[in-house]
Amino acid sequence: MGDFLRHALGASLRVLSANSIADWLTAGAVAVVTWTALLLVRRVARSRLGRATAASRPFAVRLLAELIGSTRRYFLAGIAISIAQEGLGLPPALRGAIERAVLLLSLLQVGIWASRAIRFHLVDGERDRGADRALTGSLGIIDFVGRILIWSLLVLLALDNLGVNITALLAGLGVGGVAVALALQNILGDLFASLSIALDKPFVVGDVLTIDALTGKVERVGIKTTRLRADSGEQIVLSNADILKSRVRNFARAAEARTVATIRVAYDTPAETLREIPALLEAIVRAQPHARFERCHLKSLEEWAVHYELAYFRVDPAQNPLLDLQHGVNLAIVESFQRRGIRFAVPMRRILPGD
Repeated sequence: MGDFLRHALGASLRVLSANSIADWLTAGAVAVVTWTALLLVRRVARSRLGRATAASRPFAVRLLAELIGSTRRYFLAGIAISIAQEGLGLPPALRGAIERAVLLLSLLQVGIWASRAIRFHLVDGERDRGADRALTGSLGIIDFVGRILIWSLLVLLALDNLGVNITALLAGLGVGGVAVALALQNILGDLFASLSIALDKPFVVGDVLTIDALTGKVERVGIKTTRLRADSGEQIVLSNADILKSRVRNFARAAEARTVATIRVAYDTPAETLREIPALLEAIVRAQPHARFERCHLKSLEEWAVHYELAYFRVDPAQNPLLDLQHGVNLAIVESFQRRGIRFAVPMRRILPGD
């Protein structure tokens, strides 16, 4: 330990003696002035771009302001030290160490810039594209995958510049990656399923889905799971991989919603009235807003009733729920039948004496 300290002290004294005091003072002054100037430029640029953002709000200006604001002080200090050391007579080993340190700081700053750019494009860029529920559900997934790719690439570049043989490292990671993939295949399956959902967009946040026997509104599309809110209030958590294996019914993508109503009329209704009922029901449906009539027929003569079948559509069911239309139609049918003295049929069983 003592020999190491003596060797380090001797190397430091040789470095100090290789340059005059004036050279060290000049290099220090250059570093301080350069760092101060860079900080001042960052502050002025950020302030001016912030004012331009408030006035015109172009996306490129907002992005540039975000990147300047995320520039770290240590990165600017590394640039200042790199410039200042050019005027000193430093040993090649020390000069190389400084250059590698500045390179690592630069890679770290590039990673921060790239991560901020992705996040800014996903979140703030949505203002220019308008509200996009599909993007809202994909933000976390795309941002997570993008950050992993960026930082993985930068780590490999840093190791390569530090003299690490990344070819052997990648080969080792490949073998280890197979073992990890086998151990985490369920988690990785959900991750890739979330990417499929984000890219293919079979549903987005706010859509009403029926997945097998479960029905609910999509609240969040995560990296591993998707969360639905059922009508009864509870939250349903489903694995993304299981969703892609299931048959998903997305009611929000329907341009129209069809319903078929069964109406049973008593047998003692006059034949002329029975003939008028289809036209009466058609007029009731057409009088409702956001409704499209399809058909109405006397379908069958049942044991205890005359059976009519009425079919109609709700236009734009995502904005106008089908149940609202059914409520209006059913109420109008009851009121119209009461005015005309038409009785609804109810199942009855006659019991004769002796039965």
